[in-house]
Amino acid sequence: MKSIIINENNILLPPGTAVYVGDKPASEMDISVVVYDQSSAEKKDISTIDELPGYKSEFKTWINITGLKDIESIKKLANKFSIHPLTVEDILNTKQQPKVEKFDNYLFLSFKSIQHEKTYHQTQGRKKTAARLQKERKIKKMERIEEYKINQISIIIMNGVLISFQEVAGDPFNNIRKRILENIGRVRRMGAGYLGYALIDAVVDEYYLALAHLEDDIESYEDRAIKTSDDTFIMEIQGTKKDLLHIKRAMVPLRENIMAISHDTVPAINENIKPFLQDLRENLNNAIESVENYRDWLSNIMDVNLSFLSYQLNKVMKILAMVSSTFIPLTFIAGVYGMNFHNMPELEKSWGYPVVLGCMGLIAVLMVIFFKKRRWF
Repeated sequence: MKSIIINENNILLPPGTAVYVGDKPASEMDISVVVYDQSSAEKKDISTIDELPGYKSEFKTWINITGLKDIESIKKLANKFSIHPLTVEDILNTKQQPKVEKFDNYLFLSFKSIQHEKTYHQTQGRKKTAARLQKERKIKKMERIEEYKINQISIIIMNGVLISFQEVAGDPFNNIRKRILENIGRVRRMGAGYLGYALIDAVVDEYYLALAHLEDDIESYEDRAIKTSDDTFIMEIQGTKKDLLHIKRAMVPLRENIMAISHDTVPAINENIKPFLQDLRENLNNAIESVENYRDWLSNIMDVNLSFLSYQLNKVMKILAMVSSTFIPLTFIAGVYGMNFHNMPELEKSWGYPVVLGCMGLIAVLMVIFFKKRRWF
């Protein structure tokens, strides 16, 4: 095979080399182009659609667009590759459900990526000094917030060309670029259909990464379930259940779309790629099953926490009931001797008051002993 010439300086690249050209532009839309075949590969960052190199049938081309604000540039790209206007609308509509559509010259597929992020912000708290002086001083605390951001990714698969559109930066595709440029794996040897599979597989790996973080959170909830009576605990569990629901909503349509591709004749998807799609669908099935298991797990943790709170409440109520039971006979005696009848012989006796108090104390002690023997506390 001949060397590749794709740069402003017409530099020849010997077979088997991998070259990075250009810097990432600071604009609303970032464009990267990877051109490769079995023996060589090149990556180039460009600023506008007009800088796209001419497509050559002997090479495979991956065009990645990050940011969807430059609508005119996306339409210009669509005209360049004969992409239907309805597909452009689907690319720009990031709120819709994942979908797959077949056209005469390409396959369109949209799906959701899930990115786990940790952010920190300052909150104000109060803490006493070591000597516990009356004066308190304010201290700054850093509160950690975990977020699971869901963004849309769209891909268009043609013969020898794949175009990917990302809603925001921070994609999971860096490892695939590295594999292409360093000739690792089978990406260079396969067509654009296999590259599409590799991109979806990278997104599914992010699903598992998000589920791994959620599993750690759920394990911490399980440890806290019988130790905390904080009102925010249930709110945290409910928030995690919502995260799981959003992840499931991203997974299920993608699984159905992959099933449709696997069982139909689709441009750029040959029979050699369908086993990989079948494996990908099984991975999604396992991930969706894990989501269901995690939701059941959280429900059980909520039940355990509510049972713990009920148990704590029962203990308090039991103590209050025993205290009330102890004072019932004492209140009765005090009520009897609080009556204002003249013919009450004990009222005139000098020993009446201490005897009544002694009886009341003896009754209280006997009732405590009775409760203790019955193991009521």
